[in-house]
Amino acid sequence: MSVSARLAELGIELPPVAAPVAAYVPAVVHGGLVYTSGQLPFVDGALPATGKVGADVSAEDAKTYARTCALNALAAAADAAGGVDRIGGVLRVGGFVGSADGFTGQPAVINGASEVLGEIFGDAGRHARAAVGVAELPLGSPVEVEVTFLLA
Repeated sequence: MSVSARLAELGIELPPVAAPVAAYVPAVVHGGLVYTSGQLPFVDGALPATGKVGADVSAEDAKTYARTCALNALAAAADAAGGVDRIGGVLRVGGFVGSADGFTGQPAVINGASEVLGEIFGDAGRHARAAVGVAELPLGSPVEVEVTFLLA
């Protein structure tokens, strides 16, 4: 099944590619890979929340935002690759969680990204991953995700 067909089956519509907030491009194709820049959970050009996970933002909400980040990454990768059906799978996910002191649930938050990529790509969505707690993220975002995709 094509990626576009799978997205339709899941009822997922990819968002427009988020405009960069600094001096970079959303994604770069090199060899058989597409590398995305860190994606924030922008929805219609705005962050749905700001603050630290474990204080200002719940872990469950942050997991939803990580899912949004992954879909933003897929949109950026598809744009760079020439279409979503040119994306063949996921190699690696890097997740960053703006964390309150003592918050240790970063892996569960970044599961939001990993799980949606698994739903979309099946076995080709199995990937290596890092889930890292950080002091601050751009624009006060609670989560940021970068993805390395394989070309089909």
